[in-house]
Amino acid sequence: MSFQAYLDNIQAKTGRSPDDFRDYAAEKGWADAAGLRAGVKAGTIVADLKAQFGLGHGHAMAIVALLKGAKREGDA
Repeated sequence: MSFQAYLDNIQAKTGRSPDDFRDYAAEKGWADAAGLRAGVKAGTIVADLKAQFGLGHGHAMAIVALLKGAKREGDA
C-alpha cells in the first residue's frame, strides 16, 4: 500500500485531511512547520490518535511520519 493510500484511508475513516492532522499536532504542541518538536515521542502521538480517531497502529504511524516530514502526500 502506498503512503498516499494510507492517507486516503485515514481521511475516509476520520474525515480529516493531512493538513487537519498537522493543525491538530500543532494544537497539541507536538509539531510545528519544521516537524516534530524535540522530546515528542511517537508513542505519545500514536496513543492519542488511536484514542481520539480510532486509528490503528499503522495508520497512526503514517501520521507520525507525515508530521516528522519523513513522508509527504503523494509518496508511493
